[in-house]
Amino acid sequence: MIKNILLAGAALGAIAAPAMAQDALTLQLKWVTQAQFAGYYVALEKGFYEAENLDVTILPGGPDVAPPQALAGGAADIMTDWVPSALAVREGGLPVVNIAQPFASSGLMLTCWKDAGFTGPQDFKGHTIGVWFGGNEYPFLNWMSAEGISVDGGADGVTILRQGFNVDPLLQRQADCISTMTYNEYGQVLEAGVSPDELTNFVFEDLGVATLEDGLWVLEDRLSDEAFVDSVVRFVRASMEGWKYAEANPEEAAAIVLEFDETGAQTEAHQVFMMSEIAKLTAGSNGALDPAAFDRTVEMLMQPGSDPVITAVPEGAWTHVITDAALN
Repeated sequence: MIKNILLAGAALGAIAAPAMAQDALTLQLKWVTQAQFAGYYVALEKGFYEAENLDVTILPGGPDVAPPQALAGGAADIMTDWVPSALAVREGGLPVVNIAQPFASSGLMLTCWKDAGFTGPQDFKGHTIGVWFGGNEYPFLNWMSAEGISVDGGADGVTILRQGFNVDPLLQRQADCISTMTYNEYGQVLEAGVSPDELTNFVFEDLGVATLEDGLWVLEDRLSDEAFVDSVVRFVRASMEGWKYAEANPEEAAAIVLEFDETGAQTEAHQVFMMSEIAKLTAGSNGALDPAAFDRTVEMLMQPGSDPVITAVPEGAWTHVITDAALN
């Protein structure tokens, strides 16, 4: 009888005990909801974050969203950003630290009309090139500096067209080349009816002028908070599970991204194309930053004779503490 009462009391206690509260984290994306960020949406949809006792909110970005400001203002705990723009921000006074690097390769390239006759960067002289700004211009500007090519126009330099985030300047012949990503704008050009045979692509990765893209960053002082570090370790582990699932299941990953696209602007065909290309950039990455790739990025950003993105080699701008704990 006493045993039964004790068992009943224990059962009631278990029922009454509140569930352990999930740790809340907010991720600020660099750009709009699309397969570029599929790993995070997959981790959310498939319950990988929940399995790590995390309540994750994903904030889409856009042309009017600055992820570093979201970190600085406390609106986000983690951001995605290209390494060049993040290092520029760090040197400018906001101490951001790379905690993981899901993207092992760069997807940036220039897409040009083949009839322009470009065989290399020296042929760009006297022509108009579309370039993204807002932190995305650094790889191109440093490439031109390394080639000794002015970006102030004229017969011996290139004229820069500040490109919006579309492919109209190429299609309308306002520029001979535009900035594209292998996984996005290049596909948009093809979807507009242009044949690959009509185009010449200069892939930054192939040319040795690429810089790292789409890393995960937090504010440095937050890494002294053990509870925050613990939650971010779990976030990275779940996120990499999401990325590997997305690589292996591109069509399902694209469908998940579409579920989170509140704008309705994305199409299934383009997201499947994007995910298939993104998988090539995340392939082989376990999430840990490659120090050699980081050093190459810094070298590109500090090209001799250029207008450097950063003026000194950054110290403490990345850490393996999170990925070591998450992946081992």
